[in-house]
Amino acid sequence: MLTFLGFAMVITFMFLIMTKRLSALIALIIIPILFALFGGFAPKIGPMMLEGITKLAPTGVMLMFAILYFALMIDSGLFDPAVRKILKLVKGDPLKVSVGTAVLALVVSLDGDGATTYMICVAAMLPLYSRIGMSPRIMAGLIILAGGVMNMTPWGGPTARAASALHVDPSDIFVPMIPAMCAGVVAILIIAYFYGKRERARLGELHLIGDDLDHSEISVSQFPDARRPKLIWFNGLLTLVLMCTLIAGLLPLPVLFMVAFSIAMIVNYPCLQMQKDRVAAHAGSVLSVVSLIFAAGIFTGILSGTGMVDAMSKSLLAVIPDFLGPYLAVITALVSMPFTFFMSNDAFYYGVLPVLSEAASHYGITAVEMARASIVGQPVHLLSPLVPSTYLLVALAGIEFGDHQRFTLKWAVLVCLCILVAALLLGTFPLFSTL
Repeated sequence: MLTFLGFAMVITFMFLIMTKRLSALIALIIIPILFALFGGFAPKIGPMMLEGITKLAPTGVMLMFAILYFALMIDSGLFDPAVRKILKLVKGDPLKVSVGTAVLALVVSLDGDGATTYMICVAAMLPLYSRIGMSPRIMAGLIILAGGVMNMTPWGGPTARAASALHVDPSDIFVPMIPAMCAGVVAILIIAYFYGKRERARLGELHLIGDDLDHSEISVSQFPDARRPKLIWFNGLLTLVLMCTLIAGLLPLPVLFMVAFSIAMIVNYPCLQMQKDRVAAHAGSVLSVVSLIFAAGIFTGILSGTGMVDAMSKSLLAVIPDFLGPYLAVITALVSMPFTFFMSNDAFYYGVLPVLSEAASHYGITAVEMARASIVGQPVHLLSPLVPSTYLLVALAGIEFGDHQRFTLKWAVLVCLCILVAALLLGTFPLFSTL
């Protein structure tokens, strides 16, 4: 009975959000409650939901302040010099333009917001592509590949979803994955170099009128009044210290981002009204992500509290051949590419991953290792027709969605495989369990 209820709940949840009959936020709350009532768990629903929400509270806090922190850094102009330097260096050389596009996208996508990354990068680079005669498909492909790798940060979404679904610390997922992510970054830069060389051979290095224009007024900040160019060294040092303490694990992630955000806000915007304005400017982004995390607490709390996930994993174990069980981490990494392409991140991380993880636990593969494996497919995920921000990218670039997919998909798979191989070589998750 529990097995049937569990799979029926997951399938119903996935169907409703993939067919857009319900938003993920509402489905995460309503669907598990209805199935718990149907299963006769009415007296225990409240405590189960509260327990799930309590476990995810640190993740919600971390996401809230991480989004606010990076939004504040963009508003203050921390990344403006890097953008100006890139634009000044690339000039009319297709090779430099291609590599510069990848570097710019990697820097801007640090905030984890795909739509913002696309708007900034396309606005900065498309005029260069048009003047040189380079294909905008290259630009769009490099931007989305960079966004796919940087989307693996805890504040990007998938890592937070995996952490909340499996009740593990986001830093335990993210920090060991950093070297593997670097392998993905290197792969993207090599792809950019390859296309740059090809375009340079086709077009030559052009010396455009206006190459020596002053780039000093270019900014990625959407709020001119919020820029703080005089504080750029302080903001850069603060961000560096934040990243170092994050990697070192000196403090929990929620505390680190709360402290860093508070310091940045006081130094950059001592006026109380300006502080309110900065928070209000990004409240929509924060609310949409954090509310989803707390809603997921209800879903995972009921899934675990009722025993559905245990029953589902046992039934899954029964159909998985014994020889494949020890390879579940690698299998999860591989299937994360097609699964997150054909279904939403919410459906995969909240519906499929908990079942795979529980099954893997019987072979000695930990939940955190499964969580790391599950985020490998993110560069492919962003090419899914289920990702709204991708439509924004192709619209801004002036290309067809199908052309964009055909051009980029093979490279997205290659980047995912590079991340997978690096993670296996570094022992981030096991090739197979020896238990």
